[in-house]
Amino acid sequence: MPSYTAPVNDIQFVLHALLKASEQDIPGYDELEADFTAAVLEEAGKIAANVIGPLNAVGDKEGCVLENGVVRTPTGFKEAFEQMKEGGWTALDCDPEYGGQGMPVLLGTAVGELFSGANQAFTMYQGLTHGAYSAIHAHGTDEQKAKWLPKMVSCEWTGTMNLTEPHCGTDLGLMRTKAVPQEDGSYRISGQKIFISAGDHDMSENVVHLVLAKIPGGPEGIKGVSLFIVPKFRVDDAGTIGPRNGVSVGKLEEKMGIHGNSTCVMNFDEAEGYLLGTEHKGMRAMFTMMNEARLGVAMQGMAQAEAAYQNAVIYAKDRLQGRAVTGAENPDGPADPLIVHPDIRRNLMDQKSFVEGARAFMLWGANMLDKSHRSGDAKAEGLISLLTPVLKGFLTDKGLEMTIQAQQVYGGHGYIEEWGMSQFVRDARITQIYEGANGVQALDLVGRKLATDGGKHVMAFFELVKSFIKENGEDEALKADFLEPLKQASKDLQAAGMFFMQNGMKNPNAALSGSYDFMHLFGHVCLGLVWAQMAKAANEALASGEGDASFYETKLATGRYYMARQLPATSMHLARIQSGADTVMALDAEAF
Repeated sequence: MPSYTAPVNDIQFVLHALLKASEQDIPGYDELEADFTAAVLEEAGKIAANVIGPLNAVGDKEGCVLENGVVRTPTGFKEAFEQMKEGGWTALDCDPEYGGQGMPVLLGTAVGELFSGANQAFTMYQGLTHGAYSAIHAHGTDEQKAKWLPKMVSCEWTGTMNLTEPHCGTDLGLMRTKAVPQEDGSYRISGQKIFISAGDHDMSENVVHLVLAKIPGGPEGIKGVSLFIVPKFRVDDAGTIGPRNGVSVGKLEEKMGIHGNSTCVMNFDEAEGYLLGTEHKGMRAMFTMMNEARLGVAMQGMAQAEAAYQNAVIYAKDRLQGRAVTGAENPDGPADPLIVHPDIRRNLMDQKSFVEGARAFMLWGANMLDKSHRSGDAKAEGLISLLTPVLKGFLTDKGLEMTIQAQQVYGGHGYIEEWGMSQFVRDARITQIYEGANGVQALDLVGRKLATDGGKHVMAFFELVKSFIKENGEDEALKADFLEPLKQASKDLQAAGMFFMQNGMKNPNAALSGSYDFMHLFGHVCLGLVWAQMAKAANEALASGEGDASFYETKLATGRYYMARQLPATSMHLARIQSGADTVMALDAEAF
C-alpha cells in the first residue's frame, strides 16, 4: 500500500525563504513565524500520514453506499472526521467570530495540501464545506451567518455546491431548477442536480446545500439565476435541527476515482430554501465559492502528483532491474536499482521539478488572496483573478501527467491495483474536469481575463517578470541557468498575447484555438518565475552558511532541470498558437 510523508521542509522553504511570510505587511502574517508554521505543519503531517492516509486505499476499495436514503461512508472515515473536527483543522482559516482560528489562507492552503495528498476523497468533505462557508460569509445576512456558519466552521454541519443539472453543465443559463417565493420570505426549491460532491453522508448532523435555481418571472438565461441555502434538515431560529427537508439522494454516481467521496444525484421536491445574496445575482455569490474551489482543485492536482512521486522514488530505489550503463552500482546484488538508469532519472526529475515549482506557485497564489482580502490590495486581487485559471488548468493537467509518470516507474506493477498507483491517476483525473473543465479555464483566461481592466493585470505580470530579471541581472549564479531561460519564455508569452491582440477581434477562432496552449505557456512561465525566485533564495541561504546545504543544492539542481528541460515548451506552445485556427477548424462537423 502506498505511503505518504508530509513535505514539511519544502513547504517551510517556500513560506519563509521564498515568500518571507512573517515579514510581509499583511494582517495576521506576523504570527507566521517559522517555528509556528513548522509546529502546525508537523501536526497536520502526522494526521495526514497516520490517520487519513491509511484510509485512502480503504475509501477507494469500499466507496460509499446508499442505504435507505442515507449515504454510508467507507470504514474509518467517520472516526477520522471526528479527529479532524476535534483538532480544529476544519476551522483553521475561518473567521473567529464564528468559531474559526483566523489563520491566513496561506497557512490553510499549506495544510490543505497535506490532507489532500494523503486522502483527496476524504478531504473534499471539509473542503466543500469551506467553500460553502465562504459564500455565506461573503454574501449572507448577519442572521444567516449567525445561524449557519458556526456549525459549518466546526463541520458539525457540512456544505455543498449544487450547480450542474442533467442537461446542462457549464452553460448554467439552461438550468430548470426553480425557486417559488413564499409569503414568509422563504422559497420552495424543486429540481434535480447531478455530480454533487459530498451531497450526503453519515459524518455530520446536517448538510447545508447551496443551490442555484431560477425564480419564476426572472430574466432569461444566466441573468435569472439566484442562489439559495437549502439544508438537508430544517433549522429553527434557535439553531435546533428540525424535520427533514424536501431533499433526497436519487443515487450515487459510479466514478473513475475519488470513490471515498459521495458524489450524488440530489433531488429537491419543494424543499424549503432561503435566498443568499440578491435575487437573480446567484452567479456572483456562487463564484465566491467556485474561485476558492478552483484554487483548491489546483492544490489537489499538485498534491496527488506529490504523493505519487514519493512512492515512485521509494520504488525506484528499491526495485532491482538491469545494470547501470557505466558499470554496476550494486555489485553485490543481482542487479542495480531502477534509479541508476537515466530515463528513470528523467522521469523522476520531471515529477520533482513540477511538484516543487507548482507548490511555490500555489502558495504564491494563496499569498495574493491574503493580500487582496486582508489588505485590500487591488493589484493582488487583479493578479490572482488573472492567474486562477492558470493555476487550476495547468497544475491539474500537469498533475495528472505526473501521476502517470510515477505509475510508469513501476512498470507492470503500476498497472496492478494492489500497488496503489492507479488510484493516484484516477483520483487526479477529476481535477481537470470539475469546478470548470480545463478547456473552459483556457477560454476564461483568453476570452475574459486577459482583457480585464484594459489588460493591466497581464501587463503587471510581465512587469513583475521583467523587474525580477533586471534586478538580478548581474547575479552570475542566476544569469545563465535561470534568468536567460525565463526571459525567453516571457518573450514567448508576450508574443502569444500580441498574436491574440492582432487577430482575436477579426477572427475570434484564431484566439480561442490557441487558448489551451496559452494557458500552458502561461503556466510554464509562472513556474519559471518561481523557480528563478527559489534559486535566488537557495543561493542566499547557502551564502549565509545556515541551514541544510544539501537541501539548497538539491533545490538549485532541480530548478536547473526545470529551466533546461521543461521551460522550453513555451516555444512549442507559441508555434501552435501562431498557426491560427485554419487547421483546427478545417473540417466540417460531418467529417468527424
